[in-house]
Amino acid sequence: MGTQQLLLHLPDELVRRLKRAVAPRQRSKFIQDLLEQALPPDGVVESDPLYLAAVEVEKDEALAAEMAGWEPATLGDGVAVPSGDGPRE
Repeated sequence: MGTQQLLLHLPDELVRRLKRAVAPRQRSKFIQDLLEQALPPDGVVESDPLYLAAVEVEKDEALAAEMAGWEPATLGDGVAVPSGDGPRE
């Protein structure tokens, strides 16, 4: 995959924070990762109802807070192994 250089204008404070948080040789990759997360995938039409519903769900702060409460319970497979015990056969 080829690459292109892009000129961006960002607020001084944001650039200062970027430079402080991300190593010089990692900044392009950092911004690339952010853009890949933020932009719809190729082939997704921004008028796609499923895509629009997903975007709205991500914006819903109350739902995000509720989902965060469920996160610890859903990280594993739902079966807790007592500490010190290995896998059971």
